[in-house]
Amino acid sequence: MRHLSAEILAAGPEPIDPISSAGNAQLGIAALAGIAVIVVLITRFKVHAFLALTLGTLVLGAVASAPLDKTIESFSTGLGDTVSGVGVLIALGAILGKLLADSGGADEIVDTILARTSERAMPWAMALIAGIIGLPLFFEVGIVLMIPVVLLVARRGNFSVMRIGIPALAGLSVMHGLVPPHPGPLAAIDSVKADLGMTLALGVLVGIPTLIIAGPLFGRVAGNWVHAQPPEGIVPQRPSDDLERRPRFVATVATVLLPVVLMLAKALTDIVIDDPENPVQRVVDVIGSPMIALLVAVIAAMFTLGRAAGFTKGRITSTVEKSLMPIAGILLIVAAGGGFKQTLVDVGIGEMILDFSKDWSVPALLLGWLIAVGIRLATGSATVATISAAGLVAPLAADMSSAQSALLVLAIGAGSLFFSHVNDAGFWLVKEYFGMSVGQTIKTWSVMETLISVVSLVFLLLLWLVV
Repeated sequence: MRHLSAEILAAGPEPIDPISSAGNAQLGIAALAGIAVIVVLITRFKVHAFLALTLGTLVLGAVASAPLDKTIESFSTGLGDTVSGVGVLIALGAILGKLLADSGGADEIVDTILARTSERAMPWAMALIAGIIGLPLFFEVGIVLMIPVVLLVARRGNFSVMRIGIPALAGLSVMHGLVPPHPGPLAAIDSVKADLGMTLALGVLVGIPTLIIAGPLFGRVAGNWVHAQPPEGIVPQRPSDDLERRPRFVATVATVLLPVVLMLAKALTDIVIDDPENPVQRVVDVIGSPMIALLVAVIAAMFTLGRAAGFTKGRITSTVEKSLMPIAGILLIVAAGGGFKQTLVDVGIGEMILDFSKDWSVPALLLGWLIAVGIRLATGSATVATISAAGLVAPLAADMSSAQSALLVLAIGAGSLFFSHVNDAGFWLVKEYFGMSVGQTIKTWSVMETLISVVSLVFLLLLWLVV
């Protein structure tokens, strides 16, 4: 999971009591056992990922000596939080994507991109588009908005899905981990008392070369490693020939960018006004929330895409219904990933990492990165890793300059992206959308996330030498 909600409660100044009283060694073994069960069940015995994640959670709880009822409660809480947050976004994104595809709007975007971009420049164009879209968006929202375009560009241009998909994913992930107004960096800025403007500027400065390396350049390698076959129900199909007309390019792009604009407006309003009681901010906070922003975009798409293509009311309704069927399995898998993550947090894995880190004698920048890496690997949550690590190293920033404290925030954000794997709901989201196996997802998505984390740290350490 990559968004705020129950994770802040789990990582904030008043953490809930863990459901297990096991020692650190036992908790470490429990985490490894749970992850091993999930991987073996899926790869060796071909068990459906939803069942594997459920069984892996039960093994995790049992080895950690957590009461069975508490384990089930944690798993259910995480599953429910994921469905209520990410699940709604996936559903709304699927509707928007289906309207985009069936109306011919996606074709209009893709045909325009293909006509104006050379084959060599296509991965770079996708990275740029994803970076712009990902600036104000939650990672999951960015994925559901980009998927139709990525898959159609790959199909029409005869590109490897990974060659086009990796740059898009990298653009979204770099923005999420390094650039405010995303929740993780904002929370770290608040904990470390860093300057938001300085953090934003340095985040963009580091993010650009990081995106180039982990996006278009690694995408070429990933395309040779893995030949993904997205599920047929997910791949947007060419619209039927009975369309009266296509939506205009400008109207189509405006519809896709509408939730981006609304969320960016919310972020800017929160920064400029910064008064929860201000009526303007309250209104913008509502319409700029991810769910409402996407809902507004879906309603707008019914007119700017559906009606513009000559759809009747009945056909629009049918399109909405058909959009939801292919994502049922994805929702269950992503939700179960959230449940497994929440159980890891609740048994005390995050606190275990924090306990170990107190005895580490390393420079502040590297310490923040290492703590975030440890919590990320253990819990699967970038936001929990960012908030927890920032809280721990905050005292070290007391005597730092504005630029140094900003670099510390960015180092923590970089660490929170390290090696996404089976305990991260985002891992399953990418796996299912691109139709990859667990091994293929690790070779592409997980390696890409690790590249972003390590490469950005290298640039941050270089900047640390001159600020």
